[in-house]
Amino acid sequence: MMPDADPAQPRPARAVDASMTLLNEVMHRPLDPGYAAAAGRRARGEEAPRAAVTIVVLLVVAIVLGFGTARAAIELRKPQPGVVAARTLLQDEITSTRAEVATLTAQNAALGTSIDTLRDSALEFVDPELVRTVALDGFTNGTVAAKGPGITVTVADGADAATDPAAFVQDSDLQSVVNALWSAGAEAIAINGQRLTATTSIRSAGSAILVDLVGVAGPYEVVAIGNRNDLETGLARSSAAQQLSALGSQYGIKTSVATHEDLLVPAGPTRVLFSAQPLGTDNGDK
Repeated sequence: MMPDADPAQPRPARAVDASMTLLNEVMHRPLDPGYAAAAGRRARGEEAPRAAVTIVVLLVVAIVLGFGTARAAIELRKPQPGVVAARTLLQDEITSTRAEVATLTAQNAALGTSIDTLRDSALEFVDPELVRTVALDGFTNGTVAAKGPGITVTVADGADAATDPAAFVQDSDLQSVVNALWSAGAEAIAINGQRLTATTSIRSAGSAILVDLVGVAGPYEVVAIGNRNDLETGLARSSAAQQLSALGSQYGIKTSVATHEDLLVPAGPTRVLFSAQPLGTDNGDK
């Protein structure tokens, strides 16, 4: 049985760093005792140096392990045969479908032209005035190609477009050019071959510009048919010209205007009529 401690005797002082034993071990004795002893023997020359054969064996093992690791990484990154076959099949289907769509589109256009020709031939003997009205309507709504004198306005992205998004041509820039040309008396307009009609929209979809839901890329060529002097003068006096000039000086967006004696604006898609009513009536029906 241990005797009771005398309260009059002072307690032994506790080390200040008694709670940091592990930290002291790491700081003052970083090596394991076994490693430290081996290092001491090697320093005193009591341990024989490694033989050349051992070094060569270790080097060979390291090379083999490195080669195996690199080979495994290459095999893991290599596409599996099934994935490659599926991707190839999908690409072939996309190419085939695009070709089929292009063929059907051409057939549809040819059939539409044949129908228009037969219609005009049948109406020529019955009502010639109606034939001229139909032709004028087709030209107005953009379902008939237009040909004649006019101007072209080419707008290209700035040189810093790759690093500065503001150097890209925006949909609003093309809208202002088109509106200025309509106001100047343009009879038919197309952007990169896409005919503009009363229902055509010019808008952005991310970094792309859609004209009637068809993507177009720069440089953007706006073709306008009409009186060349009126179109050129009207565009130069419009706010669109001031906007393009400011874009050129600030962001390097390039604009050029050229006049032509003979231009072609292709026909646009045939519109589907969902509702109609006689002119001059307002009965609220749709």
